[in-house]
Formats: sequence, structure tokens, C-alpha cells
Amino acid sequence: MEKQEQFATHLRKMNLSENTITSYLWTVNYFLAHYDDLSKENLLAYKGYLLEFYKPKTVNLRIQAINKYLEYLKKERLQLKFVKVQQKNFLENVISNADYTFLKNSLKKDENMEWYFVVWYLAATGARVSELVQIKVEHVQAGYFDLYTKGGKLRRLYIPIKLRKETTDWLEETKKTSGFLFLNRFGERITTRGISQQLKNYAEKYGVNPKVVYPHSFRHRFAKNFLDKFNDIALLADLMGHESIETTRIYLRRTASEQQALVDKIVTW
Repeated sequence: MEKQEQFATHLRKMNLSENTITSYLWTVNYFLAHYDDLSKENLLAYKGYLLEFYKPKTVNLRIQAINKYLEYLKKERLQLKFVKVQQKNFLENVISNADYTFLKNSLKKDENMEWYFVVWYLAATGARVSELVQIKVEHVQAGYFDLYTKGGKLRRLYIPIKLRKETTDWLEETKKTSGFLFLNRFGERITTRGISQQLKNYAEKYGVNPKVVYPHSFRHRFAKNFLDKFNDIALLADLMGHESIETTRIYLRRTASEQQALVDKIVTW
């Protein structure tokens, strides 16, 4: 048990998120509780169990945790190989421009201004939901929000002028002059879970497919629209805070519905 506690301390020194640390510790504790020792045979048996019951992406997350533990113990020779994740050649469950515009306009028509702006900010800034909840009135006034990513790198989240002007008018009407931009009904900063759940509620209310209405879907929409209007993938990678430009390349792919529309239009023979 002492070794696991030392491993936890080691992970915290690496500046990993608490979610990642919790996941790593859970995986290591599960392995140690079910297998006698850290032998190659047991590690391969654990990998076999994972492959039988979990998707490749989850298997790789568990392997990553075990490998990190083996690295900490200086037993790198026992590390497991990752499994190949089959990449789809299209983007799935991304909200279309038509649905995004319809949802946004429906919220405005019903004078539900806070959620109108939630949707607009997600799609016009490319913010992750964890970043969106941190935006303050002061950031709107400045026109940007500076974020420090892992490793202390600075990323600037820009608020486009059209969105900034309309937000300023709304803030004047509501007499909000400082603090977090999006609050819950108790006047406290809204939670990421609260945003996800409420977006699903509005999707159902307005008849939009709930599968495409979730916070990250609007970040995907931002990326797709940006590349359609200004094809600079390096700039987009910077704006989205991607460590590698390879991560951003997925936005060069079309969504499944876009592929279908193009095939329908092109293939007439």
C-alpha cells in the first residue's frame, strides 16, 4: 500500500489532472488486487482480460496507467504494447451548421439569452466546456481569455467582435458588471455537468438530435467552420490548444452526413 501512495505522490508531481491520477491509481489497485505479482505473464493475462471486455480506447488507457506504474518502479522491460485503435475516416456526431443555427435562434426567440450565449460561445470560441465555465465579464471586456495549459503554455481564447458586442448589450440589460459570465439558478458559477445536461434538455425541446448536442460537438463545429473559411491548420491547432498538429488534422475529414451528401451529388452513374 505504501508503494501505491508513493506512486500517487509521484503522479501529482508530474502535474497531471486529478481525473488522470484517479484513473491511474484505480487501474493499478485493480491489477494488484487481482494478480499475485507484477510478472510479464500476469500483465499479459490482464491485457487479455481488458481486450475481452473493453473497447480498444479504454484498453489503451488502462495500459497507459500500468506502464506509468512500471516506469515508476523502473521495470520498463515489463511494459505492455498498446492496441491499435481503428480510426474512422469521418467525424461522427458533430452538430451541423443548420442545427446549430436553429438551436441558437430558437433560444433567442424564446428570450433564453443565457443559453443562447452558452451555445454561441461554445461554437464561436472553440472553448472546452471546462474553459467556458471560467469566462468572466472582464474577459468579454478585454476580448480574450488567457489559459495556461499543461506544461505552463499560454493559450489565448479569443471572443469574436460580433459576439463581444452582443454580449456587452446583454450584460448592460442584466446590469452584470463583473464575475463569471454563466451562472446557475442559485447565482453560482454553472458546472460542466449542468451545461451538458441542459443542452440535452434543449435539444429535446426543440427537436434536435440529442446525440449531436453536447459541449464538445460545438468545439468540433468551430474547428470545421474555421477551416472552411480560413484553411490554416497550424493556426487552428494554436487556437484549440492542441499539443500536436496531428490532433487537428481530424477536422480536415468530413462528417458522415457531409460524405453522404457529396456522394449523392457526385455519383450519378
